[in-house]
Amino acid sequence: MKTFLKAVALATVSVAGMAAVSVPAVAQSKLGVAVVDMDEAVNKSVAATNARTQMQTTYKANIDNFNSRKTALDADLKQKAEAFQAAVKAAGGKSTPALQTQYEQLQQSQQAAQAELQRIGQPIALANAYIEEQIGAKIGDALKAAMTKSKVDLVLQPGATVSYQPSVDITAAVTTELNTLVPSVNIVPPAGWQPGGQQQQQPASGAGR
Repeated sequence: MKTFLKAVALATVSVAGMAAVSVPAVAQSKLGVAVVDMDEAVNKSVAATNARTQMQTTYKANIDNFNSRKTALDADLKQKAEAFQAAVKAAGGKSTPALQTQYEQLQQSQQAAQAELQRIGQPIALANAYIEEQIGAKIGDALKAAMTKSKVDLVLQPGATVSYQPSVDITAAVTTELNTLVPSVNIVPPAGWQPGGQQQQQPASGAGR
């Protein structure tokens, strides 16, 4: 009996020892996974928030002009679309040369309206792109810093997950790092600036001499 109990005791010690060795090994290899909404991290940063507020003043004339023209163009297109629908109904749903012409004119009006709004809104769109590029230049560093502090090895976008607990979302942590790295940005692009950091090439003085 004593021999049997001794064997059981030794077996218990042996198993316990194996557990003590294997658990830390598993813990060390555990992958830290987190979720980050990069767009939200940028949009909620202090630099982006302040820039949007400043734009309401600096680009007020452009914004007001865009909104007023959009309202007018939307009303015009709505009227033309309703007139076309009435014509289709009057024709009993049959296609006629007159309806085809009216339809093409409606499409042309829509395209012209879109082109006009794009032209009017270009200064606003360019400013937005400039703001996003300044913040975006540091988003990688902010993400790495947040991952290090949160002990994360792998980051996923929310759309790449089926479900996750709020505790694994480190978007706010990335925003915090962004606030340190990019406390503020300029909202007026340099002359000739284009998205991607490109500036239109100016002819060099005395070129070819």
